[in-house]
Amino acid sequence: MKLSQLQIRNFRGTRSANLLFPDHVVLIGDNNTGKSTVLEAINLVLGPNRLSRRPPINEHDFYAGRYLRSDDANQDDDDEYRIYIEATITGLSDEQRARFMDYIEWWNTEKNSLHLHPVERVDAGEIVAALRVAFVGEYVADEDDFEGKTYFARSLQESDNPKRFTRSDKHVCGFLYLRSLRTGRRALSLEHGSLLDIILSVKELRPRMWETTIAGLADFDVASDPELGISGVLESISAALTKYVPDEWGVNPRLRVSALTREHLRNVITAFIATGGEPHVAPYYRQGTGTINMLVLAMLSQIAEDRQVIFAMEEPEIAIPPYAQKRIVHELRSLSAQSIVTSHSPYVLEEFDPAETIVLTRDSDGRMNHAPVLASDDVKRRKHYRQNFRIRFCEALLSRRVLITEGATESSAFPAVSRRLAELDPSKYVSLEALGICTIDAGSDSNIAPLGKMYRSLGKEVYAACDRQSPETEANIKRQVDELFMHSEKGFEDFVTKNTTCDALRRFANSVTWPQHLLTKYQKPWSDSLLREAVGAYFRWRKGAGTIADFLTACEEDEIPLWIRNCCTTLRRLAQPAVGDSPNRTNDQ
Repeated sequence: MKLSQLQIRNFRGTRSANLLFPDHVVLIGDNNTGKSTVLEAINLVLGPNRLSRRPPINEHDFYAGRYLRSDDANQDDDDEYRIYIEATITGLSDEQRARFMDYIEWWNTEKNSLHLHPVERVDAGEIVAALRVAFVGEYVADEDDFEGKTYFARSLQESDNPKRFTRSDKHVCGFLYLRSLRTGRRALSLEHGSLLDIILSVKELRPRMWETTIAGLADFDVASDPELGISGVLESISAALTKYVPDEWGVNPRLRVSALTREHLRNVITAFIATGGEPHVAPYYRQGTGTINMLVLAMLSQIAEDRQVIFAMEEPEIAIPPYAQKRIVHELRSLSAQSIVTSHSPYVLEEFDPAETIVLTRDSDGRMNHAPVLASDDVKRRKHYRQNFRIRFCEALLSRRVLITEGATESSAFPAVSRRLAELDPSKYVSLEALGICTIDAGSDSNIAPLGKMYRSLGKEVYAACDRQSPETEANIKRQVDELFMHSEKGFEDFVTKNTTCDALRRFANSVTWPQHLLTKYQKPWSDSLLREAVGAYFRWRKGAGTIADFLTACEEDEIPLWIRNCCTTLRRLAQPAVGDSPNRTNDQ
């Protein structure tokens, strides 16, 4: 089974959303765009244990805190004060279709919409069986409390007495919301909703251990040895107690290791694991983070062993090294019918195809929008898409603003010089990182326009920096970016050497080890003009190694080329417009 569509109304910061999901998906976007809200919404609809909380929702779960309808409000506006979440599930197994047969509908996989004429074309390959499930949450004035229930969505539309979608129904659907990598402490406990509890439930195992355990603990006295002195103290307390109350009110206090209830035992029982090669055992959650995470993976494989499930996981990269992030996501994909992940990690994004990467945005009115990263064929054909994918692609997807540079030299220079300028004059300059700008290397000037078009289609602010271009190429790039920075030279090395000071170039020349072939060509002593030529040749020899970035970070403000300084101040103005102002994008640099 898989979740094909999710509709959200009035839940947390989201007033409305209509999201479509591929078989596996990673949700990305800025902080507070609603990634966690999406997973919580799915959990409200499909999570078997989510509604056991009392109350299942509260004031802060309603969009803009609106849950209390005024007395003079129109009755037709009740939906404005009600949380509604609807999930469309496809890929139903024979067991699921038989169980939910009265509420089966049909879904068109090509149009990504309900097939409204069930008698027609139901045998067509693009028409599949579907089940719609809805959560409805609202404030009940008579009870002065919040209420949340799940229903078969079809019955909400067709009946005045809608059919509930029960906890046992949800178990059949097999949805699991994983916070375990963040809270691994609960994995091998027996608390409700822990991974071990879920495994027992999925395998329909309910060990009858409670009565035996409770009886054994009831017979165990703590510190009952008279030599310890505690039993004597308790006996004196019991003797004093009889002076004031009858025996039947309470006598013979004893120390026990538990409250002797199922619920308390669930909270205190945990697994112990041997540490290293030593015989000593310790609670599993005291092991290393990596051990706990791999333990969680092993338990997930147990959950998915007998059935296909939907795994939803929030930020699997928390406290996990890159190789483990990739392994966890790979295992999730292989174990599940569908994996739904939120992430800020490029290592996680690498495990998903662009069409499986959904960028979420949310406007000021609470409308959530989503767009898959559908890289154009022009982008996919290019070598830079296939090579260094994490550096050149993923990091930009995770940022709000993107600066596309023509080559590796510029991509290393711009962040470095912006940090240097911010150190020299923080009142005028801000680092690109502080502005939320990710700098990526396009590989060549011909790649700038297609990359700009793709990132812009995802709602990002896109800037570009390049050498002097032909009028046609310049116009093409300007159409695809929000701001183009273009200097007057055909190479960045020539531009820097011609627009800095000789003092800065001479300091640099005296600080580096020169190769023999350049010393032979440019023999000392160097005049100012020969110095510029020699350093330019050195920059070209070290092209792509970050040498110009090193040079610029050693410069004072007036030694940094004016064009670069203007780029940095303009980027600050575009990313941080003054209050009451709007960015003035002229594309004239």
